[in-house]
Amino acid sequence: MTEKHTAGALDIRNVIGALLLLYGVILVVTRIVSGDEGGANSEGVNANLWAGLALLVVGGAFVAWSLLRPVVVPEHVATPEEMKPPGH
Repeated sequence: MTEKHTAGALDIRNVIGALLLLYGVILVVTRIVSGDEGGANSEGVNANLWAGLALLVVGGAFVAWSLLRPVVVPEHVATPEEMKPPGH
């Protein structure tokens, strides 16, 4: 049995997941470094912390999804000549 070729790093779910994880880490680190407990506009709720944690969860879900259900790339891709109907 041959091993299936997957999209790997080129899978869009990996790209989206990595970006969400990166932004989540930036927001959580910003909250930890700044020590700000939340501004007047957020009514005392620390929006950076909660948004960062949510981005980490969603980004992790995207990466887990791509690992659990990888996109299998077909071995043979038809050329335009092969796709023409018979008789042409």
